[in-house]
Amino acid sequence: MSTALRLSEKLEKLTWAGRTAQRLKEEIDGLLQAGSLSIPKEPGGWWHQYVCPRHHTELVFDPMHVDAAAFHCPHGCVIEGEEYHGAWLVFKHQSLARVALQAAAVYVALGEVSYASLSKRLLVEYAEQFPLYPVHPEAQSWMLKGRAFHQALTEAIWSTTLIRAYLLLRDEGVVFEVAEQAAIDAFLGLLAGSMEEYRHILIHERNNAENNYTAWLNASLSCVYAARGEQAALEALIEGQGGFKHHLSIGVKPDQMEFEGSTYYHVFVLRAYLISAEMAQRFGIDLYATTGAEGQSMRGMLEVLADMADDQGALPALHDGPLARDPYAREIAEIAEQGLAIYGIAGLAPVLREAYRQLGAAGGEQLEALLYGSGEAAGVASPGSRPARLWPDSGFVLGRVAGNPLSFLADFGEHGGSHGHYDKLHLTLMHKAQTLTPDLGMVPYGSSMRKSWFAETASHNTVSLDGRSQAPHEGRCVRYEATETAVYTWLQSTDGYEGCTMNRHLLLTGEWLLDWFQVELAGEESKSMEWWMHPVVEPKAGQQPYGMDEVYKLLIAAKDAPSDALGLERPLPIVGQYLASETANGNGAAQLHASYELGVSLHTEATVFHTALVQPGDELLAVKTPGDAVDPSQPLTAMLHRRQDRRADFIHIYRAGSPVDLTRLSDKEIAISVPDLSHSITRIQLKDDQGLLFN
Repeated sequence: MSTALRLSEKLEKLTWAGRTAQRLKEEIDGLLQAGSLSIPKEPGGWWHQYVCPRHHTELVFDPMHVDAAAFHCPHGCVIEGEEYHGAWLVFKHQSLARVALQAAAVYVALGEVSYASLSKRLLVEYAEQFPLYPVHPEAQSWMLKGRAFHQALTEAIWSTTLIRAYLLLRDEGVVFEVAEQAAIDAFLGLLAGSMEEYRHILIHERNNAENNYTAWLNASLSCVYAARGEQAALEALIEGQGGFKHHLSIGVKPDQMEFEGSTYYHVFVLRAYLISAEMAQRFGIDLYATTGAEGQSMRGMLEVLADMADDQGALPALHDGPLARDPYAREIAEIAEQGLAIYGIAGLAPVLREAYRQLGAAGGEQLEALLYGSGEAAGVASPGSRPARLWPDSGFVLGRVAGNPLSFLADFGEHGGSHGHYDKLHLTLMHKAQTLTPDLGMVPYGSSMRKSWFAETASHNTVSLDGRSQAPHEGRCVRYEATETAVYTWLQSTDGYEGCTMNRHLLLTGEWLLDWFQVELAGEESKSMEWWMHPVVEPKAGQQPYGMDEVYKLLIAAKDAPSDALGLERPLPIVGQYLASETANGNGAAQLHASYELGVSLHTEATVFHTALVQPGDELLAVKTPGDAVDPSQPLTAMLHRRQDRRADFIHIYRAGSPVDLTRLSDKEIAISVPDLSHSITRIQLKDDQGLLFN
C-alpha cells in the first residue's frame, strides 16, 4: 500500500529535499568538529532518571559533549551521580545511532562518501562493542534487562535506528569489509537472541502480549530479519502469537486507541508498527493496510491523533506521557510524515507543524522530513473542519460545534494500568488560539512528582473528595448526542470513592460550553467536595485574601498499600478567595465572573469568559500548584470550587469573546443568557433519568 517516495526519488522531485540534506550535513559537521562522535564503552542506564530532584525538570543534554560528569538543570542546578551519568549515556547512545542514520541519509542525498564512511564507522564500532556490554547488572528488578541499556525496551528502539542506517547504506551499494560484516552479523545474532528471549518472557511467561514492549521487540526483530533476509522468520513474527497482527488486535482498542489510553504510548506503539511495516515491505509484504480482529489499523491510529490534536496541532497529554520534549516531538514528526505520505491524512498537517515548531524547525528541515516526507514542503496540507468524536472503548469524548472556537475533551474510560492517572471525568477545555485547561503531562518517571502530583486527582480538571485522590476505576458515558448545533455528553463515575456518584454534564453549543458537575454521597456524613480547574494562564477575577498561611492538604495514598493508607501530604498554598457578585439570583446563588487571555505568545489573542454559580456555603479559591510537566517549578494558579456537604452542584459556563449570565431557577433548572445577544436566554433542566434537557 505504501506510496511513499524513496529517498533518491525525493531528491529528483522535491525542491526542499536537497536543502534539508545540506542542513543535516552541517549539523553532522558541527558534531565532528566538536569531536563528540565517539562510542561510549559504558552502557546506558534509565533515561527517566535524567531529571532535577529539586525542580523536577528534565536535565539538559548536549550532543556536542563526548562525556559528562556534571549535569545541568535549566534553572542552574548542577547534579552529579552515577544514575544521572547512566541516564546521560542513554541520550548519548541514542544520539549516536541517530547520527549514523542521518549520515547515511546525507550520503544518499549528496553523494559525499565521507558521510557513508562515518555512518559505517559508527555501525561497526557499536557492533564490536555490543557483545562487551554486560546484561545490565544495575537494572531495576521489574525491567527486562538490556545490554547497551538498563531496559531491553530502550535497546530495541536504539537498534531499529542503527539497523535502518545499515539497510540504507546497503541499499546504496556501500560495501562492508569481511571483518566489518562479521561484526555486524554477530551483533544481529546477539540482538535477535535477546529480543526473542524477551518476547517469550512477555508473551508466554507473563501472559502480557499486549504490552507496549512487545511492539518494540517485534520492530527490532523485524529489522534484524530484514537485514538478514529472513523472510520466513519475519512472516512467522507477523502471524504468530504476540506478533504484528495479534498485537494490533489486543494492544489497540476497536476505536483505534492504544489500550493504555495514553497519547504518548499510542504514538510510541504506532511508531513501532510503522517500522515493522517498513521492514515487511522489503519482502513485498504489505502491513500498511492490515487490520486487527476488530478493525484496528495504523490508519485508524493516525486518524485518532489528527482528531485529538488541538487547533495548534498539539496532542493532549492523556495519562502518562510528556506534555512536550524534543525526542517526543521527533517521534510525532516521524509518524505524522508517514501519515501524510502514505495515507494522505490531511488532519496530521497541524500536528506535524507543531512538532517541528517545538524542535525549532518551522521549515521542517529535519531528518524525519528527508526520510519519510513526500510533500513539496512539510505539512502543506490543511485539514477540513473536524467533527465531535466519541471513543467508546477507550473512554474519551471530544466536543466540537462549527462556529464556536471552544471545544472540549473529556476522559471517562479505563484507568490505564501502570500508566493511568486518577483522573476520571477530567475536562480539557480548548480554544482555537490555545488550550486553556490541558492535562498537565507527566514528568520523567525518576521524579518523585510522578506519583505525588501529576498522577493525582487534584492535578486534573475533575472532582476530588477530602483531599484524596480517586481510586483506580472506570467511568461510563451515559449519553452522547452530536448534531450540527450542539454536542451533549453525560459522563458518570460511581467507583472513584465509596458511596459517591459523580455526574458530569457537558453541553457545547455554537455560543458557549456548559459544565454541570453533580456530586452526591450515599451516607449521612458530609465531605469536602473539590472541583478543580487548572488554566495555563492566570485567571482575571476579583480576589480577597484568604487568611495567613492557609493551605489545601493533598493526601497522597501509598500506591503499593491499601487504598486508605496515606503516604504523605502535599500542602498547596491558598493565595486568595474569588469574589462572587453581590447580587444573588434564584435560590440565593451568586455569580463569579472570570476571564482568561489566550494565545498572547502565539499572536492570536483571544479572551475566554468564565461564569460560575456560587451557592450559599460554596468557596471559590485561588490555589498555587506546581506547573506543567515541562517545568513544574513554575507555579500555576488553580481554581478550587469546594463545598462541605453531602451533595454539590458545580455549574460553570465558558464563552469566547464576551461573558454569559447564569441564573439558578431551581435545584434542577438554570437559565443562560448572553447579554450582547438578543433573544439569547436558554433554559436548561437536569432530569435524573434523562440528563440535561435544553431548548
